[in-house]
Amino acid sequence: MLPDLPITRSLDAVRAALAGRGLAVLQAPPGAGKSTIVPLALVDEPGLGGATIVMLEPRRLATRATARRMAALRREAVGDTVGYRTRDDRRVGPGTRVEVVTEGILTRRLQRDPALDGVGLVIFDEFHERSLPADLGLALALDARRHLRPDLRLLVMSATLDGDRVAALLGGGGEPAPVVTGESRSHDVAVRWAPRRPREHLEPAVVAAVRQALRTEPDGDVLAFLPGAGEIVRTAEQLAAALGPDAPVDVHPLYGALPAGDQDAALVPGLLGRRKVVLATDIAETSLTVEGVTVVVDGGLARKPVYDATTGLTRLETVAASRASADQRAGRAGRLAPGAAVRLWSKVEHAARRPFSEPEIRQADLAGLALELAVWGTDVADLPFLDPPPPRALAEARRLLVELGALTGGGDPGGGDPGGTPGDDRGDAAAVPTTAGREMVTLPLHPRLARMLLVGRARGQGWLGCLLAAVLEDRDVLRGRPDDLPADVGLRIALLDDPGRRHPAADGRALRRARDRAHDLARRVGVAPGAADAAEAGLLLAAAYPDRLAQARGGRGRFVLRAGTEGWLAATDALAAEPLLAVAEVDGRRRGGRIRLAAPLAADQLDAVAGDQVTEHARLVWDPDRGDGGDLVARVDRELGRLRLGTVERPPQPGLPATTALVERVRSTRLAALPWTDAARSVQARAAFLAATLRNPWPDLSDAALRRGLDDWLTPRLAAAGATGRADLDRLDLARLLRGMLPPAVAGDLDRLAPESLAVPSGRRVRLAYGEGAPGDPPVLAVRVQDMFGSTATPTVAGGRVPVTLRLLSPADRPVQVTSDLAGFWAGSWREVRKDMAGRYPKHPWPEDPAVFSRG
Repeated sequence: MLPDLPITRSLDAVRAALAGRGLAVLQAPPGAGKSTIVPLALVDEPGLGGATIVMLEPRRLATRATARRMAALRREAVGDTVGYRTRDDRRVGPGTRVEVVTEGILTRRLQRDPALDGVGLVIFDEFHERSLPADLGLALALDARRHLRPDLRLLVMSATLDGDRVAALLGGGGEPAPVVTGESRSHDVAVRWAPRRPREHLEPAVVAAVRQALRTEPDGDVLAFLPGAGEIVRTAEQLAAALGPDAPVDVHPLYGALPAGDQDAALVPGLLGRRKVVLATDIAETSLTVEGVTVVVDGGLARKPVYDATTGLTRLETVAASRASADQRAGRAGRLAPGAAVRLWSKVEHAARRPFSEPEIRQADLAGLALELAVWGTDVADLPFLDPPPPRALAEARRLLVELGALTGGGDPGGGDPGGTPGDDRGDAAAVPTTAGREMVTLPLHPRLARMLLVGRARGQGWLGCLLAAVLEDRDVLRGRPDDLPADVGLRIALLDDPGRRHPAADGRALRRARDRAHDLARRVGVAPGAADAAEAGLLLAAAYPDRLAQARGGRGRFVLRAGTEGWLAATDALAAEPLLAVAEVDGRRRGGRIRLAAPLAADQLDAVAGDQVTEHARLVWDPDRGDGGDLVARVDRELGRLRLGTVERPPQPGLPATTALVERVRSTRLAALPWTDAARSVQARAAFLAATLRNPWPDLSDAALRRGLDDWLTPRLAAAGATGRADLDRLDLARLLRGMLPPAVAGDLDRLAPESLAVPSGRRVRLAYGEGAPGDPPVLAVRVQDMFGSTATPTVAGGRVPVTLRLLSPADRPVQVTSDLAGFWAGSWREVRKDMAGRYPKHPWPEDPAVFSRG
């Protein structure tokens, strides 16, 4: 026989709605009995045909407590007709017909079995909390009902809910689902307003209100709502000091990180003759019956995670609780008897508060949601969300998942290799899950931590990955002022891995809970506990938080994160002098966030995790210290986001940049970088002489002309050769290149019209010197006067047009005469020259008439 609670008078309407369209919304005030009475009343409905009822609860504590309450009402053990499942605990049996589950359990079940075989009714309890898993679970359940299970029944319940919106959502664009409204709470709750004084801290205000309630209310216990564990601990200390050791009052904290036994102790009735004060977060806001409570003291605040897509960081913000939340809290005082709710803000302020809490989907990290949606396979636009995920946040989540190797927009790079290169897609809405991504979604972890586990397993560090995940997903295993705690995650790993290790800030319960969690994760990913190499912690953290790599910059303890945000550590922290960090937790401010958890990261570890994402900017420079005369080198600046990973020198690669740099080197040295030879200079000078003397079609091959035309004659040659350095310049045959610049019509005439040397009467060949004066000046033949004996003809070039200039030399190669008229010289000034030569060089013949000299 079910107890006579207000909700019992609404059961027939609920039955009728579910028997008709199979969809319903139930609104009933706190204390009406929704969570316990409705599932028990519906379990034997003929329309279910013996199928199971699955009811979602937003928290593990409420899941266990609700299942126990229902089992007690049936006078059965938990696990008989009524059981429960949470992430790390389950009490179900073969005869279980009602399963109370945490919200993520339904998503996992839907992903494994979209048809929900054996389930006849899914109840979404306390839906007003609008958690992300609840919104996702309802969207997937409605999608499954539309395509696979039209007989699946869905019931959404809450005390404070915009029921018409939910009814319209369930209706799918057609007629809204029926809305059943329950009667008022079991007992009246008087609301009293006791606003805090300006600048008064929350904790002393709560202490004063609790003491006042204990004095003025003769019976019953007190439930006080505070935003977080820190405020609870401080309030408990101040309350204990104010009450004194002899007060017949027991103070119990109640928050999510407490062990299950401590949580349960806060829910049971107090000892006879003693009163109980429960200091709780909003964990006690819904579904729970805290036995004996008749007074609620509401601090009016809540702590909510807020994700900033621009920084990739989630920060906890303390916000004013909504009016709906305040009503839920007040309802805790009227569950068993008339009660009172004391609100530590004014009635005017209350009217200005939000009517409902902001849905988590609008302000949360959507990485987990994005991965679930990718695995589910239905486009987000086609899923029935009460509030669709914000496009920008969803796009950021997809980009992160691609970076984590969970999604790809083009195939399955790396497949099941979690250490493989992620795809190039950075957030395509059509991205599909990789093999690794499909495994990641099966793990009860944020995708970051799931990725870390798979990378750890692939590298033989699976146990280390499990320990890290256990440390990161819950509250810190070290206790104390956050600013006083070391940031090194390796210290936490050492404490977990070695139960005999001690640390003054270590929390024994938290360590035991984390060890249990690590063993559970090891079982799930198929790794055995063993030695954990803490030196690998940075690499695994980098795999999970590739967007939070940090580099020292600006002084000891100062860092810049990959996205450009700043982070810092106390100068005394052991990690403050590290050049690189993999950061797991940092205050979520845009600038100057305090790094809370991190590990050192070696440069090769960074390359192993994110080397494929490093961008390189190469600068080709001429290094004068390389070899004899310097050489071209590529100086590569390596960057990862805003991290500057240093400069490395590499040989240049063939291509336009190298070609351009070499040409610029030649230009800046005014051609001195080219391998000039006598032959090359001879071709240049002879061509210049002919161009000045004969003009067209002879081209200008002067240095100035060559510099102007470098892009025309040198660039193609270097490009064709794949030139990358000085050696390629040195291999150039400039004489051949210059000859190649001559028009084909005259190229063969160069040696004829401007010969490199001439045969003289003595039989020797002597080089002509071109270009000693102006380009058009005759070339100079520096020859000993004796070599010209026997001839009166002045040599000519340019087809006989230009006589050469003879620079006649003594036997000692000293100048004797310069002439362009050899016959005139013999007939004229030779007589005086002959006397001088005969006196200086008497052993040489000096004929009176060299024109008729015979060499017999």
